[in-house]
Formats: sequence, C-alpha cells, structure tokens
Amino acid sequence: MATIRQEKIAMLLKKELSMIFQRHTNSLCLGAMVSVTITRVTPDMSAAKVYLSIFAAKDVNEVFENIQLHAKQIRHELSQIVKNQLRRTPELTFYIDDSLDYAEKIEELLKK
Repeated sequence: MATIRQEKIAMLLKKELSMIFQRHTNSLCLGAMVSVTITRVTPDMSAAKVYLSIFAAKDVNEVFENIQLHAKQIRHELSQIVKNQLRRTPELTFYIDDSLDYAEKIEELLKK
C-alpha cells in the first residue's frame, strides 16, 4: 500500500511528465499523443514506474522505443522542474498501458 507521500510524489511526476510530453510532441513522441496514465513510486523514492498511453501513432512501438531512448533526457528535464520539491529525481521506467485496448476488445466481444 502506497503512503500519502508516495501518492503525492507520483501525482507530481505524472503532472510534470505529461507537460514534458506535451511540449516535446514532435521530437520525443514523433507526432503522436502520449498520455501518462499511472505513475507508481517505490517506498524509498528511488524509482518510478510510468505507464504511457500512446494515441494517433503510426507505430506505437516506434514511439515507445524513442521515449525509452530519451529516458535520461526526460529525467534530466524532470529534475530541473521538480528540483525544489524533491532531493533526488527517481529513475524512470516506462511501460505501455494497454488497458484501454483491452477494454475495447472486451466490449467488442460482449457486443457479439
């Protein structure tokens, strides 16, 4: 169970990462719309799992790989933004959130 501090930091990271992806749509996201759906922070605040939803992309895997290639750059930009709130910026690990696709498949199956 996450503590209140973990939840606050997770929300801060989610908000700021969303803004970073919005600012760098062309370079990082290759023109696709990337949304941060969930962020989970470890109890020692050293790592964060970031779940991304990628929309309007020709190749979702290509966009995801580009984001993973630039993970250090993203973390550096994030650290510049949250330097007054956090001592250390957590290591970021990105995952694709496919829960919307899963829900759509189930809905299609129920309609049949």
